[in-house]
Amino acid sequence: MSTLSVSVLQQPIVWMEGEANLEHFAQQIAQAPDSHLLVLPEMFTTGFAMQAATHSLSEERVLDWLRTQAALKHSAICGSAAIQLAEGAVNRFYFVTEEGEYHYYDKRHLFRMAEEHHHYQPGDRRVIIEYRGWRILPQICYDLRFPVFSRNTGNDYDLIIYVASWPAARAMHWQTLLLARAIENQSWVIGCNRVGTDNNGLSYQGDSQIISPQGEIIAQASPGEATLIIAALDHQRVSDHRRVFPAWQDADTFRLTSPVG
Repeated sequence: MSTLSVSVLQQPIVWMEGEANLEHFAQQIAQAPDSHLLVLPEMFTTGFAMQAATHSLSEERVLDWLRTQAALKHSAICGSAAIQLAEGAVNRFYFVTEEGEYHYYDKRHLFRMAEEHHHYQPGDRRVIIEYRGWRILPQICYDLRFPVFSRNTGNDYDLIIYVASWPAARAMHWQTLLLARAIENQSWVIGCNRVGTDNNGLSYQGDSQIISPQGEIIAQASPGEATLIIAALDHQRVSDHRRVFPAWQDADTFRLTSPVG
């Protein structure tokens, strides 16, 4: 499929109230326009809470809910949730299709300024998801600050999705780095951030965006507003831009030394 329609849900999150958040997002999804993909923020069931490492909804509950919503909407849905595993908790990005199939990516870069690395296990692999002819790189919040991990080596993806709980105090960093990731990787970029205030007193203004491979902001949410943004992503723009401006051919070669698959 050459065109991918997306809906990005910029919403508040109730602190550590899993079922309340599922109910809220179910309502928002039901009201969203039909699209191929719906994007939810980071830790959409709890907020960015370290307590969620031991007190959160089960993986079974989260997956069942995502599958139900995807089937009802006839759309893929993605977002991250705090998940407790036998080997430790993870901040896990789920991508669930309308047929109920799912992929996941565990957040690699844990936000040490909130001691996330003391509560969650880091992911150990980079993931590329194939959906409707698109190759998609899932990323979570703090990953945005580490361009080597998302470098489009060999043009192995067409779209990066960042789901986030990125505070308003660093909104300029969020906006600037999203643009940089699109331009340097010649890829579509989706950034889905939450709004509202959490129980740590942090304020979030959203600034969710959809950005073209040329670095054009195609859609942008109003700061601080609970809303959604929509766009139709044209796959041909990726291949055309890389053909006309083949900067990727001059990229440096390198190998990651950490175990990322």
